[in-house]
Amino acid sequence: MSISALKKLTFCGVLGDKQQVLADLQTLGKVHLINTQKAGVGSAQLTPPIVAEQANKALKFLRQCPRRRHQQTSGEKFNFDRVVKRALAIQFDLRQLADKRDALIKRIKEVTPWGNFNLPADQQLAGIKLWFYILPKRLMKKMRDVDLVWQVVFQDNLYDYVVVIADEEPAASVMPVARTHTGTHSLATLNQDLDKVELVLEDLQAERESLTRWIALIAANLGLALDQSELDYAQASTLESDGVFIVQAWCDVADLHELASFAANHQLALISADPEPAEIPPTLLKNTAYWAGGQDLVGFYQTPGYFGWDPSPVVFYSFALFFAMIMSDAGYAALFGLILSLRWRAMGKTLSGIRLRMLALVIIALSLFWGVLANGYFGYSFAKQTWLGQLGIIDMQNFDAMMRLSVFVGVMHIALANAIMTYQRWGKTTALASLGWFLLVLGGFSAWIATVIPQLPLRQIGFGMVITGALGVLLFTSEQAVAKPIDVLWRFLEGLKALVEITGLFGNVLSYLRLFALGMASVSLAVTFNQLAAEVYHAMPGAGVLLSLLILLVGHTLNLLLCLLSGVVHGLRLNFIEFYNWSVSDEGYPFKAFASRRADK
Repeated sequence: MSISALKKLTFCGVLGDKQQVLADLQTLGKVHLINTQKAGVGSAQLTPPIVAEQANKALKFLRQCPRRRHQQTSGEKFNFDRVVKRALAIQFDLRQLADKRDALIKRIKEVTPWGNFNLPADQQLAGIKLWFYILPKRLMKKMRDVDLVWQVVFQDNLYDYVVVIADEEPAASVMPVARTHTGTHSLATLNQDLDKVELVLEDLQAERESLTRWIALIAANLGLALDQSELDYAQASTLESDGVFIVQAWCDVADLHELASFAANHQLALISADPEPAEIPPTLLKNTAYWAGGQDLVGFYQTPGYFGWDPSPVVFYSFALFFAMIMSDAGYAALFGLILSLRWRAMGKTLSGIRLRMLALVIIALSLFWGVLANGYFGYSFAKQTWLGQLGIIDMQNFDAMMRLSVFVGVMHIALANAIMTYQRWGKTTALASLGWFLLVLGGFSAWIATVIPQLPLRQIGFGMVITGALGVLLFTSEQAVAKPIDVLWRFLEGLKALVEITGLFGNVLSYLRLFALGMASVSLAVTFNQLAAEVYHAMPGAGVLLSLLILLVGHTLNLLLCLLSGVVHGLRLNFIEFYNWSVSDEGYPFKAFASRRADK
């Protein structure tokens, strides 16, 4: 598992061959194209991700139609772009009209108590106007004290609808409530508008239903449309000058020979070069199909920089371990294993499925192992006299021991991160700073654990490691070159600033206590549901059996879902926040092959 070394390729050929060369390069699918045009050139061309998003959105919209037409298999009258654009337009119009319909219904409901009327023009009543108020029944006594001309035009169980006749709006201090705005449209007009909207909505729904006949063809031609969109974008991203074209791309070093043959076969000039320090190549993670689940997890959060390292294997196993510690139940792990076994063959049909099932297998295996050590089986623990009970060497009820174990896991995880950074920076003085952090975290833990194991000289060793590590951070964090005496001071100040991160290091280590807290919560919930079911069973003979089984089923299902959610969220968090903070400094962008996506590819 590593980041593949890349080469920068420059193809140069006759302009008339450009379209065919790009099409064949797409079929080959070995390069990541570089946009050599200036910003804005070809910007009107939709990029493949946008095309894919639009097509998938249109496909989902049509598939959700309550009624579908018979599927067309002949593409004679099928136009992919036209159908997708029309489906999206209908979707937009339906949302706008649905909002307008809801607003009209709400408005009609508000105006109905006042009746069907049109507001008089400004001078129609010699300057006198109508002012509308909705008063709760309890405030009508105050209304009778108002020295204005008014009339109740409608009543219900809660409110009286009052119209005040005055040339100016009554002051807010005079009226018991604020004025109600009825709008300028009459009730009849609002109902007419609602009827028009309903008719248009029906027409759009009918047109949507008509478009559903193309669902199969949209799905079948999606890959072809994406290929064409990507090809068009590639053609707009190349340089053209004096009858020649230039295409630049990144490629895996392992594919260099194949691409050289491609250039020779198409009579292209080819120049290959290593990435320059100022360039930022894409990151191509290379992992085996069976162990690439960690790569998928890494890509979910942040792609490491090209000049960094691949954290996939560490994330793979640490995520599995954290998930196991949070679940802490062999029964739950066995249930997950049963589900995985039922889905094993189906998941093996795709590359992503193979990756996911291998990650799931490792997670379940570690969870089963940890659950046996914790003596947890759906919240039940076997007695120490049994052989399963003797395997349970982890006591989840021992808070002090579990806290120390969680902190130890955190210390080792962060120490590993700094050890990797020391290796990555080896040859630079900053490697000694990473080594300093490595010593600091291990030394601090050793000094703390010395209170539990006083027989060993851990305190002296720990303090020695802390002092040595602090000196390493202080003296070697800065990359400032020493050309004059003042540079020594700047290096020292930068190192002093870096030492402030000790508080962050302490906080990161304590974050791993969530492993103990969530594991304890999972175990406690399982035990609680078991006890509740047992109490119901003994309190209600006969009918209590069914009720207790229901409690067990609902309770453990809920706890299982909480374990799954907590394991995923917090397992990823400890990797992507705490571990990445000390090991992955640069963010990159993924290598995206310029390749055909058609099903027959």
